[in-house]
Amino acid sequence: MFEKFKDLLVEEMSIDPKVIVPEASFVNDLGFNSLDLADLVVLCEDTFGMEFDEEELPHLLTIGDVIKYIEKQK
Repeated sequence: MFEKFKDLLVEEMSIDPKVIVPEASFVNDLGFNSLDLADLVVLCEDTFGMEFDEEELPHLLTIGDVIKYIEKQK
């Protein structure tokens, strides 16, 4: 799952693959703003065929958090 998510970030959001590690924070390490985060949610939902619970979103702060959440939804 990590590699597929990494590919999504590189290809769709133009993130440098060197900075994509499970502990990387979307805001602090990758410089995401609220629009970037909204785009990521839509991309993940479309790519992985799942939906995010809006109440969970504020708790998904790192790449690892999102990967774990996606894996639980599958």
